[in-house]
Amino acid sequence: MKLNLTRPLVIFDLETTGLDIATARIIQISYIIARPDGTEDEQKNQFVNPECHIPQEVQQLTGINDDMVKDAPTFKQLAPELAQAFAGCDFAGFNSNAYDIPLLCEEFLRAGINFDFSQARLIDACTIFKKMERRNLAAAYKFYCGRKMEEDFQAHLADQDTAATWAVLKAQLDMYAPGRQEEPERQLTNDMDSLAEASRAGRPTVDFAGRIILDENGNEVVNFGKYKGVKVSDIFPRDSGYYSWIMQADFTRNTKQAFQRLWLKYAKR
Repeated sequence: MKLNLTRPLVIFDLETTGLDIATARIIQISYIIARPDGTEDEQKNQFVNPECHIPQEVQQLTGINDDMVKDAPTFKQLAPELAQAFAGCDFAGFNSNAYDIPLLCEEFLRAGINFDFSQARLIDACTIFKKMERRNLAAAYKFYCGRKMEEDFQAHLADQDTAATWAVLKAQLDMYAPGRQEEPERQLTNDMDSLAEASRAGRPTVDFAGRIILDENGNEVVNFGKYKGVKVSDIFPRDSGYYSWIMQADFTRNTKQAFQRLWLKYAKR
């Protein structure tokens, strides 16, 4: 369906060096500008030199490596042209309101350009998707089991929700059985290791709050604060005060327990 535009709409996506808006840098920007008269500008696709090393996990995910961006312009060099192209536009992306727009704003500010997003309408297809296609237990029961949950259960009672969850899980195994799905990424193997792996979101965590994660080599890495991205084994031998602060701060007992175990493992190395 054709969009009813009152001003140009920038549909865009970024590839970046990481997920932390404060520290990540853009390595690729791609955008299309749709015009109110129904025309669309040719899609622009530009590599960006982030002026830092692209982490290996990002290289594996995006296929973009340091050599591919070393001769590309920096964002600071691109910023005046982008600011001019984006002036007076609205913006659309997927999960863009939570990540791409804030990061783009940060990059403009680093380049000394105070691009004003406050007057732009920010359209996020991911947010719309989540609002329109609910992701709660009742929606899952209808999708996988083919019936409304209220027809079979009384919602928000633990025993009823437990039974519905069990029905959903068994229906998921049926729907995503290897014989019924051709794409490997849409197949579920009927064993607990595979189901646990499919249930994991993001990198494996050491504590339930995700304050400590495991990197690709299995090293425990801090996932917040001043030591974000640093291995615990490198922190504790040189900063004993950090452990004391953790133990006194307002973290969950589970997180403190995880740090305590790692303190015993690494502090005296």
